[in-house]
Amino acid sequence: MDMTRRTFLRDLGHGTLAVAILGVAAASCSRDEGADEPTSTSSRPPEDAATSTTGPSSTTPADGMQAPPLAWERVVLGGVSAYILIRAGEAAVVDTGNPGDAGDIEATLQGLGVDWSDVSHVILTHLHGDHVGSLGDVMTAAPAAVGFAGAPDIPSISSPRTLTPVGDGDSVFGLEIIATPGHTPGSIAVRDPESGLLLAGDALRGGDGGVIGANPRFTDDMALANESIKKLAALQFDTVVFGHGEPVIGGASTQVAALAATL
Repeated sequence: MDMTRRTFLRDLGHGTLAVAILGVAAASCSRDEGADEPTSTSSRPPEDAATSTTGPSSTTPADGMQAPPLAWERVVLGGVSAYILIRAGEAAVVDTGNPGDAGDIEATLQGLGVDWSDVSHVILTHLHGDHVGSLGDVMTAAPAAVGFAGAPDIPSISSPRTLTPVGDGDSVFGLEIIATPGHTPGSIAVRDPESGLLLAGDALRGGDGGVIGANPRFTDDMALANESIKKLAALQFDTVVFGHGEPVIGGASTQVAALAATL
């Protein structure tokens, strides 16, 4: 029997043994900052996992339960990247690009076989306008979505609904939240331990064929930003994706550790 892509994504994490290859796009703290034009990149989620449910705020799998497998898509929005994550038929949007970018995010959702009604979480890595510029449109289009951001950045982010503050030790959509201050006071990164994916926001960038640090031009405190890189270097992950620059797929934590050793 034929299985549509939407049915596949909804069944993913509920016992369906399958492999999804997904990928899209974008990256920067201002249009001027992003010199890279990223290309589509794909993820391959694990084949089986236990089920869990997501709630209106931060979510953690039940004790002893593994989070359902995660698939990700990169959304290229000019010089900055947003990301769509899919887990058990639900979607999370990580960053929203510049004003006017919600249409591109919507097109990517539709290409994955989901729509705004499936978006349960919107996670903002930091307050800069090229990452939160379409937040109003996204939150309006996805009425069930709950928004999250680092607590120090929330007062500077305009949102049609109250944002939930998150930091170290919190879990959202089965993802680990990591505070990475420096680029902005409330910068966060997001890690999926099961798939080995790290979404670094602007705490790191892709460049020089690998990983480079935050852009000094747009970073509040470079010394603190470098400490956040060292913090990320202590974690394990296979793939790292950025607000700006090409993803590093395979051996990513080794590259971040090598960068941290130079700081």
